[in-house]
Amino acid sequence: MEITIRPATVDDVPLILQFIKALAEYEKLTHQVIASDARLRDALFGPKPDAEVVIAYAGGEAAGFALFFHNFSTFLAQRGLYLEDLFVKPKWRGHGVGKRLLIHLAQLALERQCGRFEWAVLDWNEPAIQFYRNLGAQPLHDWSVFRVSGDALERLAGV
Repeated sequence: MEITIRPATVDDVPLILQFIKALAEYEKLTHQVIASDARLRDALFGPKPDAEVVIAYAGGEAAGFALFFHNFSTFLAQRGLYLEDLFVKPKWRGHGVGKRLLIHLAQLALERQCGRFEWAVLDWNEPAIQFYRNLGAQPLHDWSVFRVSGDALERLAGV
């Protein structure tokens, strides 16, 4: 079976939102999804895009997606590639779609002279953790992710 990957276009916004909602359902986080077609269209394809998306096709069907953006390492003085979301439809898991998406992004990171390719995974998601380990990715045990959002973000900003 052939797996192809292509950059998303503005016409793919409804499909991207479907993938985001399916990912949120898998992660038991549907209550956090406030994204809309309009917000995605502006964020991904507006005058100053915040992120990029690639879509994987298998058997002629949209099988998965990856949403990513550039970050920066001061230690390397070099940008990196950060994978925000990776999702493969259950029907296509185990067929190489996720691996092909990660290979594509790793190649893109090298083409763009990135020093790192990073992502986060929920600590309960053992299938994903094992999948990433099998590809050579290593967890960063010395680091914890911190987040401030909503009311806490406004308080911190003094609003």
